[in-house]
Amino acid sequence: MAETGASRLPQKPPAHSLLARAEHFVWLTARVLEQRRFAYHFLGGDADAVETALAAYRNDDDGYGHALEPDLRGPVSQPLHTAHALRVLDSIGRCGGQRVERVCRYLTSVSTADGALPAVHPSQRGYPAAPFVPVVDDPPSELLATGPVVGLLHRNEVWNAWLFRATDFCWQAVESLEKSHPYEIEAAVAFLDSATDRPRAQANADRLGRLVREQRLAALDPGRLEAYPVAPGYAPGEHHFPHDYARTPDSLARAWFTDEEMARSLDHLADEQQEDGGWPVHWRQWAPGTALECRPMVTIEALRTLSAYGRTVD
Repeated sequence: MAETGASRLPQKPPAHSLLARAEHFVWLTARVLEQRRFAYHFLGGDADAVETALAAYRNDDDGYGHALEPDLRGPVSQPLHTAHALRVLDSIGRCGGQRVERVCRYLTSVSTADGALPAVHPSQRGYPAAPFVPVVDDPPSELLATGPVVGLLHRNEVWNAWLFRATDFCWQAVESLEKSHPYEIEAAVAFLDSATDRPRAQANADRLGRLVREQRLAALDPGRLEAYPVAPGYAPGEHHFPHDYARTPDSLARAWFTDEEMARSLDHLADEQQEDGGWPVHWRQWAPGTALECRPMVTIEALRTLSAYGRTVD
């Protein structure tokens, strides 16, 4: 018998669980896209509803804009918005086919001379943007923007001409990393976790794991945060933890941390749920609406990480 629309309505989680408290927070504060994503991941919701909500952010150039990534405001397409859209499509199993081919055409159109992505394209000029993502006329290629996109496309077995030079850029950028910061390392992991050359990826992951520990880029003991410096330019208290690098147990970054360190990290993540049911935003806030829009995203990712490690959320 065909499934009716009524049977796809979100299912209620048990009262007072992490999930129930988060659900209340999401219905109270989230954009439609995050409401649909929460329902899909945790309440038996439908992937079509997520894709329909995401389509509202797509532009005629096949990129995504309209503050999909809240720290960049305005209608214009941007690499960071488009990377966010690809992550959403990947999370619902829809990262393929003609829709992604069209996205790759957009990525080609905004790439730098070496075939990779800038963090912010100059078309952002004139619209509000966070001060930590400056708009410049000739932006450089960034591993931060390119690595997650390339890794995601490889994981979904997308083959497009854009990927060849972008992949070469990511290898060069990862292999030259010496002094780094958490978000850049996270982008490197996103690339390495799905890079097609697995021995090369493993070797680079092993080196980056040593770098993370030597430079104290991961807070290994949440009870002693004063022992772990915050990276220059980050907000006070903007620490990164083992679960930020290894968001799933099968990530190459999982081997960087002992079972005890990962357990402490996940305990800390669960304990961060606030009284209103949502998780906090730790990066620098610069406008009233951005934290409100970001917190449901952070909440969804916290629950997904806890679930990936087998932690009970419902």
